[in-house]
Amino acid sequence: MSTQPTPPTPPRELPAKALDTTAEHPWPVRLLSTKIADYIDRMAPVWVEGQVVQLNRRSGAGMAYLTLRDTDVDMSLSVTLYARVLAQVTAPVEEGAHVVIHAKPTFWAKRGTLQLHASELRAVGVGELLARIEHLKRLLAAEGLFDAERKVGLPFLPGRVGLICGRNSKAEHDVVVNARARWPQVAFEIREVAVQGASCVPEVTRALSELDADPTIDVIVVARGGGSVEDLLPFSNETLVRAAAACLTPLVSAIGHETDTPLLDLVADYRASTPTDAAKRIVPDVATERAGLNQARQRMRGALTHRVAVEQDRLTTLRSRPVLADPTTLVTTRAEGLARYRAGARVAFGNRVERAHAEIATLRTALRTLSPDATLQRGYAVLRTPKGAVVRSPADVAVGQHLQALVARGDLGVVVEHLGAVRGAG
Repeated sequence: MSTQPTPPTPPRELPAKALDTTAEHPWPVRLLSTKIADYIDRMAPVWVEGQVVQLNRRSGAGMAYLTLRDTDVDMSLSVTLYARVLAQVTAPVEEGAHVVIHAKPTFWAKRGTLQLHASELRAVGVGELLARIEHLKRLLAAEGLFDAERKVGLPFLPGRVGLICGRNSKAEHDVVVNARARWPQVAFEIREVAVQGASCVPEVTRALSELDADPTIDVIVVARGGGSVEDLLPFSNETLVRAAAACLTPLVSAIGHETDTPLLDLVADYRASTPTDAAKRIVPDVATERAGLNQARQRMRGALTHRVAVEQDRLTTLRSRPVLADPTTLVTTRAEGLARYRAGARVAFGNRVERAHAEIATLRTALRTLSPDATLQRGYAVLRTPKGAVVRSPADVAVGQHLQALVARGDLGVVVEHLGAVRGAG
């Protein structure tokens, strides 16, 4: 019995678009890789700037491979180029150099990797980098990031110091040793990072953010020893400078030597010329402070002694006055004055009384002399009519008229018997 051959299974129809794929109808890897490669192959060449972090020259293959890294964030791309393209660059290209490449994105479908194939490479010279830094400096200054009003004072005695420095670097040794020589109890929170190269900016920025978020850190020091202009370029990076400007904790920049002025120095709250200078600035010298304290005590003691002596002299002067030497003097003097006033008042009052007595005697004598009773005592009489009128002239009465005669010791009734002649007034 013969068997018939099984007909071949017809090929499965694949979805035309990515949106049409499902779990039952997926794309195979080869199809996706091919489509990605076709899509990327349609992209035009582009100029890209970055920093060379890895460089591998393969003379036998005539190719060179490098990794181009962004200077601000942790992103990189692989780059391939012919060795002759690299040889045409006039300036030496080493790891850490800033370059600009003209490259076309390519996708290697077999491994699913994206890379750039460079047809031209140009080194960015130090002069151009410094010109860019100067331009950035003007922009940041216009924003006010370097203004003195933004800077805050450093604490007199920080409880804990955050230190950002290189791994096992001399800058770390200078800061820690000199600070502890001045104040042995000072504590450090050290972050060892790359202080040059492509990873410098992200590592320093991350360490700065971590220390600024720590509430126990009172001051932060970024320290690095001297170096070439290229080595110090990361400390003028815009990302790092803006991170330092946003730092709330007081910041000290101690980068390079006194003549080096990266932009981090301008935005920091205090610029130290060297790491040793930073150590002298962040903590006080305990010996100097103790000497100053002793001097202050001596000045206070001298001032207090002088003040007590002055006040004692014043008290002695006051006690030497008669009124304080004999406290009864004031009362005695007042009593004597009061006695004088009383004696004078008594004499004046006696004299006044005597004069009044004399005046009264004179008035009594005059009164007695002018009194009608005194006239009657001398034998005179006063005649009155029955109506009480005083008889002053014979013409006032008639013969036979009854009158009353007032004498010194009584009165008499009399009758007019005759009338005499009337005397003229004269």
